[in-house]
Amino acid sequence: MSSIVQHAPRFTEQESVRIALELFGLEVTARQLPSERDQNFRLTAADGNDYVLKLANATESVEVLDFQNQAMIHLAGKRELFAGSTAVVPDVLSTTTGDQMSTIKGTDGIAHFVRLLTYLPGKPLALVKPHDADLLASMGRFFGTIDQALQDFDHPATHRDFHWDLNNAGHIITSYLEHIKVAENRNLVKGLLEHFQAQTEPQLGELRSGVIHNDANDYNVLVEPEGRWHTAVTGVIDFGDMVYTRIVNEVAIACAYAMLDKADPLTTAGHVVAGYHHAFPLTEPELAVLSDLICMRLCMSVCHSANQSRHEPDNEYLRISEKPAWDLLYKLADIHPRLAHYMFRHACGLSPVPQSKKIVEWLKSNSSESACLIDGNLRDPRPLVFDLGVGSQLLAGDGAGADTQAVTKKLFERIQGAGAGVGVGRYNEARLVYAAGHFVVQTDEMRENRTVHLGLDLYLPAGSRVYAPLDGKVHSFNNNRAPLDYGPTIIIEHQTGDGDPFYTLYGHLSPESLDGLKAGILIETGQPIARIGNTDVNGGWPPHLHFQIITDMLGEKGNFPGAARPSQRDIWLAISPDPNIVLGIPPECFPTAGRTQDEILALRRQKLGRNLSIAYRSPLKIVRGRGQYLYSEDGQAYLDGVNNVCHVGHCHPRVVAAGQLQMPVLNTNTRYLHDNIIEYVGRLLSKFPDPLGVCYFVCTGSEANELALRMARNYTGHREIITVDGAYHGNTQALIDISPYKHDGPGGRGTPSGVHKVTMPDGYRGPYKGSDADVGARYAEYVREAVERLQAGDNGPAAFICESMLGCGGQIVLPDNYLAEAFGHVRAAGGLCIVDEVQVGFGRVGSHLWAFETQNVVPDIVTLGKPIGNGHPLAAVITTPEIADAFANGMEYFNTFGGNPVSCAIGMAVMDVIEDEGLQENAGRAGQRLLDGLKGLMGKYPLIGDVRGLGLYIGVELVVDRSTLEPATEHADYIINRMRDHGILISTDGPLENVLKMKPPIVFSEKNADEVVEVLDKILQEDCLQV
Repeated sequence: MSSIVQHAPRFTEQESVRIALELFGLEVTARQLPSERDQNFRLTAADGNDYVLKLANATESVEVLDFQNQAMIHLAGKRELFAGSTAVVPDVLSTTTGDQMSTIKGTDGIAHFVRLLTYLPGKPLALVKPHDADLLASMGRFFGTIDQALQDFDHPATHRDFHWDLNNAGHIITSYLEHIKVAENRNLVKGLLEHFQAQTEPQLGELRSGVIHNDANDYNVLVEPEGRWHTAVTGVIDFGDMVYTRIVNEVAIACAYAMLDKADPLTTAGHVVAGYHHAFPLTEPELAVLSDLICMRLCMSVCHSANQSRHEPDNEYLRISEKPAWDLLYKLADIHPRLAHYMFRHACGLSPVPQSKKIVEWLKSNSSESACLIDGNLRDPRPLVFDLGVGSQLLAGDGAGADTQAVTKKLFERIQGAGAGVGVGRYNEARLVYAAGHFVVQTDEMRENRTVHLGLDLYLPAGSRVYAPLDGKVHSFNNNRAPLDYGPTIIIEHQTGDGDPFYTLYGHLSPESLDGLKAGILIETGQPIARIGNTDVNGGWPPHLHFQIITDMLGEKGNFPGAARPSQRDIWLAISPDPNIVLGIPPECFPTAGRTQDEILALRRQKLGRNLSIAYRSPLKIVRGRGQYLYSEDGQAYLDGVNNVCHVGHCHPRVVAAGQLQMPVLNTNTRYLHDNIIEYVGRLLSKFPDPLGVCYFVCTGSEANELALRMARNYTGHREIITVDGAYHGNTQALIDISPYKHDGPGGRGTPSGVHKVTMPDGYRGPYKGSDADVGARYAEYVREAVERLQAGDNGPAAFICESMLGCGGQIVLPDNYLAEAFGHVRAAGGLCIVDEVQVGFGRVGSHLWAFETQNVVPDIVTLGKPIGNGHPLAAVITTPEIADAFANGMEYFNTFGGNPVSCAIGMAVMDVIEDEGLQENAGRAGQRLLDGLKGLMGKYPLIGDVRGLGLYIGVELVVDRSTLEPATEHADYIINRMRDHGILISTDGPLENVLKMKPPIVFSEKNADEVVEVLDKILQEDCLQV
């Protein structure tokens, strides 16, 4: 047949204006909208109302157009079924003569039917960002409600033979297959069609039918905001493809469009299916065919495109979805349709694998007849069950299994020490050892590792025999040689008493175990089938047997996933149920499960102070840290962009080892002589300029700042403290008093007497703009004024305290010359100058070890904390001999834990790592890379008002309006939560909580910097962040 594109109308915008006036009495302006076979014009009247003028293809019958009108009228009458005050569908308007439809002839003399509809508000789904789970579920609910509302609608013209009806998939694809030019593509479609015709088509006859919309094209689906930060599908246009067909086709088409351009298309489809099922429940037979129907819709799309391109090779609209459709088809071709079926069942709240329950019940009822897999008895003596999970203290620094020999030695020593015959690795345990590339899955947000163990591991010496627990036959076998794969593997097929097949897998065997095997060989219960392989041949693991039950092989042979994505945990646990129903290890051998996230949250609320905050709307249960990464309980890695306490990286092995070496020897106070404190204090003081030459060790930054205040007040005889607005110096009452960030914030009581607040030297938001020396001097004038007010009252300052870079003030880099000028004013009045380096010391700024050095000053007192101990409670106060001598006024100074041998050993290790690994230099390079990237984003997004920082201490200030500097506080909160969704942890700061705070461990790399910029770039494109 000739292409319907050849019969499309060819009217101009000027002609559409004339038609609107002549037929509908409307004076309008017009803009043409894209379309495949019709013409559509958006009309805008003088009163601001918008309409759509629809000119039909010459091949379109009046009956078809009438049923479209009647369907829209029908749905408009059922708007109450839809959530919110959504318009749902356009209203059908009449001509000046009262008709819902008219005709008009083109310049070629061909007549076309004309209709006028109201313009439906909303943004096409294709243009909406992001396509998050809630939006996709709303799409499913919307079309489920559409189909439910159409249950009592029918029209003779809906019962048509239509080329976009999925019921005609076989005919359409067969007819147009030859027009696909690329042989590989053509063969892909042919293979999918053959599978569909053989496996799925026979199941379609009994499925429900009805009138459906049939075209959830992402340009037809309209989205509107749902509150400030969320969106939902609220309307649909273009009813030209409506047809009476199988109802499940609606879901398949909606999924096919939603899955385009998605990294993780099945997860996307699951959200749509769940939403549809909530509104209009799908039957189990419909779910069983859904995956193949999605593929058929995509195949129809590429076949139509190939056919129509012959007639209009230059028409880009005809191929608008062709590349994404091909990409998706290739992804789906690699996913077994039954796995998709199980995922869709799970999305609908059904048991994922229908046959699994029956198989498990049979295995339980026949467990007494199974043989032991190994020599001996797994029930007595009791085996030793290991904790190999993400937070395993047994593995400690070997959590990722990097040192196989060390882990092997540790495991087998534990087995021997416990007098156990075998060690057991648990089922359904998330592990970090699955670190190879084939365990990583790229989703549409963060990368997800397949960490959940689907078998039970039996740790035995290499060469130990393995026995078949049940009768069966060899299904398949293979030597899976890739690193961290199974190595030699055998899979045996079994049957329940009712003939239901299931399988057992035996991995990490010796190569000789595969000798002489053939598929189909019968295996008897208790028959020796293999031996355990050693590390050289078993995939690189400690010697053990991986034993797994499988209810569906999903077309695999000789291999099968042994670890699952946490997000798909329930599905894969149904595919591979607990192997202990065969092994019979006593339940009391297994440790109790850890607390769930909800349980921990409830206990925190009950037993901990309620003003102890938790990061992120969806809190994380973090159980391990390494380098610049934190790991959740399910083994997912989060790039830590905000934790400046673990300065040289979480759990740095040299720092950990230093503490471990000293702890068993001695840990006491400083009233006894010890080399560690002398060695450490010498190294630390050597990094400071003269005359800073005396150190006091304490345990926290708050203690350090408290002690600094005592010293200043003792030395000067004054009590008055000058502090910077927005500053935070610690959590004791004295420090809250000098911390405007706290005493002027929620729950605070304002600035107390004896504290004098000066304007924050903020060159972006403050009264003076910029960062040069003149600006610094002008801000220092506020310090001079505070000093003069004190002197006018016959008083003077004890100290001026200032962070080297303002943290809670919003990651403020002090303008040049600020501290030099401020120090001059304070010292002239007899006061001391305290610099708080608790957050930014030890090389974080890159250019210098101490951030105060960037200001070319030498303070009287410097306080250190956070990074000094890399997470160990250690802090220090550095001052001059003169101030220290004055403080030695007869009152003993003693700190119970300050300067203990363990803390000093750890402090020295931190300094060693900074120097030996060049981390100060790394902070400079990586920080500059991050700053440059963020400044590049500032040029793209008006939401970013300022980017500032030194080294790896960076702030991104967000504003709704760059001219008024209205803070974008809610936007900042949204962004940090979306960054968390993408696996990157940052936070907010500043008095207005509108500054994105980035202060990662200084092992943070340039590659990490690029990743942060790339993800933030993606998030800043999301609709709700546009200002």
